[in-house]
Amino acid sequence: MATHRVIIHPAEKAVEVPTGTLVSEAIRQAELEIAQPCGGQGRCGRCAVIIEGEGARRRSAIRLSGDDLAAGYALACQTVIEGPITITIPEQERIQRRLVTDLTARKVSLPFSYDPQSVQPLQALQISMPPPTLDDNLDDLARLQRALAAVGFEQVDVPLPLLRRLSGALRAADWQPWLLLERDTWARPAGPARLLDLSPEPIQPMGLALDIGTTTVTAFLVDLTSGEVRTSAAEYNGQIARGEDVISRIVYASKGEGLQDLAERVRETVHTLLERIRRRTGVAPQQIHKVTVAGNTTMIHLFLGLPPATIRLTPYIPAVNHPPPFSAGEVGLGVHPLATVDCLPGVASYVGADITAGVLACGLAEAEALTLFIDIGTNGEMVLGTRDWMVTCACSAGPAFEGAGVVDGMRATTGAIEEVWVHSETFEPTIRVIGEAKPKGICGSGLISLLAELFVTGVVDRAGNFKLDLGTRRVRRGEHGPEYVVAWAEETEHGRDITLTKVDVDNLMRAKAAIFAGFSVLATSVGVDLAEVEQVLVGGAFGKYINVEKAIQIGLLPDLPWDRFHFLGNTAVQGVYRALLSRQERERVRQIAEAMTYVELSADNTFFEAFTAALFLPHTEIKRFPSVAEIWERQNGVKQKAP
Repeated sequence: MATHRVIIHPAEKAVEVPTGTLVSEAIRQAELEIAQPCGGQGRCGRCAVIIEGEGARRRSAIRLSGDDLAAGYALACQTVIEGPITITIPEQERIQRRLVTDLTARKVSLPFSYDPQSVQPLQALQISMPPPTLDDNLDDLARLQRALAAVGFEQVDVPLPLLRRLSGALRAADWQPWLLLERDTWARPAGPARLLDLSPEPIQPMGLALDIGTTTVTAFLVDLTSGEVRTSAAEYNGQIARGEDVISRIVYASKGEGLQDLAERVRETVHTLLERIRRRTGVAPQQIHKVTVAGNTTMIHLFLGLPPATIRLTPYIPAVNHPPPFSAGEVGLGVHPLATVDCLPGVASYVGADITAGVLACGLAEAEALTLFIDIGTNGEMVLGTRDWMVTCACSAGPAFEGAGVVDGMRATTGAIEEVWVHSETFEPTIRVIGEAKPKGICGSGLISLLAELFVTGVVDRAGNFKLDLGTRRVRRGEHGPEYVVAWAEETEHGRDITLTKVDVDNLMRAKAAIFAGFSVLATSVGVDLAEVEQVLVGGAFGKYINVEKAIQIGLLPDLPWDRFHFLGNTAVQGVYRALLSRQERERVRQIAEAMTYVELSADNTFFEAFTAALFLPHTEIKRFPSVAEIWERQNGVKQKAP
């Protein structure tokens, strides 16, 4: 097969690739990065590059305008190489969000009274044994086991890596070694203890609580002697470059070496956090002997290198909901190679360990009050119930709330518009920008705020259509149809108008409709009216930025008194922390997973009907949102007919 020379700017690299190679693959072969938020499906347009030469064939030009094509742009994931070409990679969007959980080593309170002797499987101790003599000629392993039996450990497994250095370590410690043992765990409740480490110096057991989110990976370094969090760190999941949502990553994982690529990317992200932790605390990764992990079902599969394809295929069955424990060496995680890596249990393909850990942390499983727990993000996962029963479901909201699929959308980084107020008479906006910089785009909280403001001030109607007869130049027809100008070109960092288009509004309305339909179907499935919900617990990092009033106005959240809403931040990592500390809490997560009844929303038309009904602002039945109806009627001079 013929090969072709590809030159890549601005890195000034060159590679030889065979005919038919995707441009994105040629870029990877040159060890360069190209963002593929949609997983290489050609939907997002963010992998656009400039191509010079006749040796490229575009299989799809979606998301590219006529001017783009004339300028030589092509989608890297949809363009094949058939001859020599030169590729220029435009500057990629840099993630600069101020990760709140990573700004400082914030103090995290112990969630319960902590006694490591009674709740922690890891135990460090020093033993003393007589050295061998001609009269006492037991081998080193038998001598160690005899000494352990004398202090109550009748059976201890010694892994081969420790056996290989046992003789030298015992003599270096002058026969008084420090040992780290792992006693009964959920996987070995009555089996022998396991030797994890031995040293001539005291061993301080350390643990890592890890939440692998689709967008962000968060880690707590935990001192397992005191139970205290030494430091926390967070970083964007490196898999984002291969897909912004789980479906895109599942698709990407099924292509070539996609699965290995995604697994390596999340490990690299964790290793970045471990290095940051080492610099802050002096604790080396090899000193971490226990890792507890949560994440949605797809993230856990990719972390473990398990093919996730069946998650998105009927009847939606994952490889595993409750993975057994593995050693860090098996997983390829750069902590102590014998450290136990314990992935918490999920419930189904789209309700994973992040939700079971979240339920543990938020206390829903012990709540007497009827509680709705929601984790809002690219995937909307929710649980309804009390301590006596719980039902759960998940729906794909899409990446609109993360700023993707929106013309001027962006993540919550410096320059993102995060809050908007629109004057009810002049229709002029007032904006708040992250970092007090010139605006570059609109993030998720800003999109919710803007859509709500445009609705209640009458710029858009209940179907999301712009009104073009308001006498303001803010509302106009643009390249993508009707749109509202949030910031003029001279006000922005990039010198272009920032707008919200009709297409953007449609994407946002579909996202909010999916979330609302999800918990509506849950409530209907158990004969509960949403008005009966006594508390709404919102988890996830994104939930901290939501304005309740605005979210209700667009129909994202139910119209309930504001004091019923509680924003809890990252409940997943809080739950992982609890499970890391205590075998009893770890067992409680398992019980929570088993107690949940999963509702598959695609099983019948109920969800589709609820979704369709929610495709209005705030809903087809505006009477379900009395506080919003009052504002809308007053602003628009309309009186709703009595039902």
